[in-house]
Amino acid sequence: MSERSYAILGTGALGGFYGAKLQKAGKDVHFLLKSDYEYVSQRGLVIESKDGDFTLPQVKAYHDVEKMPRCDVVVVALKTTQNHLLPQMLPPVVKDDGVVLVLQNGLAVEEEVAEIVSNVSIIGGLCFLCSNKVREGHIRHLDYGQITLGEYTSGYNSCGITDKMRQIASEFTSAGISMELTEDLLLARWKKLVWNIPYNGLSVILNARTDELMAYVHTRKLVEQLMYEVVAGAKSYGRIIPDSFIQTMLDYTVKMKPYRTSMKIDYDERRPLEVEAIFGKPLHKAQVAGVDLPQINCIYQQLKFLDQTLSQSQKPKSS
Repeated sequence: MSERSYAILGTGALGGFYGAKLQKAGKDVHFLLKSDYEYVSQRGLVIESKDGDFTLPQVKAYHDVEKMPRCDVVVVALKTTQNHLLPQMLPPVVKDDGVVLVLQNGLAVEEEVAEIVSNVSIIGGLCFLCSNKVREGHIRHLDYGQITLGEYTSGYNSCGITDKMRQIASEFTSAGISMELTEDLLLARWKKLVWNIPYNGLSVILNARTDELMAYVHTRKLVEQLMYEVVAGAKSYGRIIPDSFIQTMLDYTVKMKPYRTSMKIDYDERRPLEVEAIFGKPLHKAQVAGVDLPQINCIYQQLKFLDQTLSQSQKPKSS
């Protein structure tokens, strides 16, 4: 089979980093951009990384998805707050029998994609990446970078390790991206929420970086309690996360470089927050299964208030 072509929908801190790594490794990569389009189309991308800095002076940049070629693999790296755009974005760019690779946070995001496109494989990717976009066309990779892949099936039934997962993992690995394959995408998504729910939520509400949350006994205890609630939510869907995983996540965060979470950056930049994907959907799923997650619900309600306040502040005032 010839080399696969890649479309990156959302060339930000995550999509820009992984897409640039793929292009640097010789892959055919097409980037969809919004505000950065003029700059990147003329000057390319700069990646500042703990693994080595590099520049791509020329990239295949697009401002309109209709002008992009149909690609074998379409990487959805948008914030979930922009998923309402996917019905217009996905059909023109993904080949029949192609792959939609969903690199987003939260729960049930693959279900949304499955309602939009058929005759494709949908693979979820859980990214353990510390990366920020510091200016137009300039991405700073601080730490980590591994992606866990799992193929989506209706109802999130386990389908094992598929050939398409192996093929994509091989190409990402050749680009210097650490990959892990999972037979159970739903379990992997709940495990990612063990980190995302406490740190994203508390970083906004308490105005704190990850290192600050871990430095104080009370906030560290709250992080741990929220993690155990995520474990309870996963258990309500038959997914068992061992207590040892919580300790692993705590240790992982202590060793991490001081980090401002993606939700905190969105809040500071006055952008919509991914409250529903990361908090609302897990809460709803657990409630349907008869399980109450009171502390996560408390965080959710506070974030909804802050998100709504942000939204109202963006509206033009009537004269």
